Amino acid sequence: MTSAPPAAPAGAAGGGPGLRAALASLRGNRPFRRLWLSNVFFFGGVWTQSLVLGWLAFEATHSEFLVAVFTAARLAPMFLGPVAGAFADRHNRVRLLIVACGWATGALAVVASLATAGLLPYWGVVAGGLAIGFAQSPSQPARASLVLELVGRENLSTANALNSMAMNMTQVIGPGLGGALIAAIGAPAALWVSTAWYGVSLLLLLPLRGYGTVVRDGAQSVSAMVAGGFRSIGRNRLAVAVLLVTLAANTLLWPVYQSFMPVFADESLGLDAAGLGALLTCCGVGGLVGSLVIAGLGDFRCKGGVFVVGTAVWAGFWALFALSRSVPLSLVLMGLIGLSSAAFGVLQTTLLLMTTEPSVHGRALGLQELAIGIMPVATLVLGAIAERAGVARTVFGAALILIAALAVLAARVPALLAFSGRKPG
Repeated sequence: MTSAPPAAPAGAAGGGPGLRAALASLRGNRPFRRLWLSNVFFFGGVWTQSLVLGWLAFEATHSEFLVAVFTAARLAPMFLGPVAGAFADRHNRVRLLIVACGWATGALAVVASLATAGLLPYWGVVAGGLAIGFAQSPSQPARASLVLELVGRENLSTANALNSMAMNMTQVIGPGLGGALIAAIGAPAALWVSTAWYGVSLLLLLPLRGYGTVVRDGAQSVSAMVAGGFRSIGRNRLAVAVLLVTLAANTLLWPVYQSFMPVFADESLGLDAAGLGALLTCCGVGGLVGSLVIAGLGDFRCKGGVFVVGTAVWAGFWALFALSRSVPLSLVLMGLIGLSSAAFGVLQTTLLLMTTEPSVHGRALGLQELAIGIMPVATLVLGAIAERAGVARTVFGAALILIAALAVLAARVPALLAFSGRKPG
């Protein structure tokens, strides 16, 4: 039997704007609060281990392409998105998250042990990234669709903004802590910190085992559910447009953040591991502020327009960052990149859930994960281009292409710009 989510607190359910209403969904909804805290620690582990393993890969090879190979391996499990989405529609979503978090804790503990013993070569970093990726990426459809079950449609934008705040808060803490630990006592200690964060996330999920028990299309095979999801979502013009923005952003610019920041820090700005952590921390601060702004807006109008225009502004700041050779200016630009990224990061999931039927939410989010999953291939392509043209020119060109693609999409699907997601009446 599915446990019903608690009633939304007064003042939150009406979509009333303001940060007070946003935070009320945490104070008055204990299951969502536990999920949110679990996300804080889970993403803390993600950001810390991503920085440390990326730094180890670059330190071992000093090759942009081999760093891209590591990132591609870490993100490759995203290709399992449609299957993971079908599982999220069919099985207990909390149980899926518990299994994924337990796997992440164990896999990273093995990697940290090898690093501590001095037995972690480059190929071990790649294998470790792949193993950890199997925990992170396939769990995302269950994680995101569970939010809607716990808070309801009216509070979805606010709840997703709060979840984005969790990611950005850990983006502030995790990289800075990881960089400081690398500089002070070495990479293995930072990997153990990340392992501990995953462990706390797992403990916070355990009390939620009575939730997330929605079962849909139980008589269908997973392959039939995946195919049905493709057909249903493919007929939805707005959902397809949202997925295309996700695909374009993860082809052209997200690989830069996931893979090439150590290269920018070392070659363009002359920074060490602590400096790299500072760059990523500035981005996290900006993202946190942007998420706070969106959370405070509540159930606002023209979510689609904010999504498209905000993504274009984000690309513009990336273009400026690629041209910068000044450390202070680059730190400011990273803050602005984080600020503008909130429009994309928060609203892509909100819009996808609002434009699709509840029966296919998991599979819609699985397709989103598949669109994000283009990143490993895109990372390899961008890495090969960067080897020849330089990382700055590569990023500048990719940012301009994304802006042009968004302009074309806005012209072809103008309904997305006006979409608010509010039910009539």
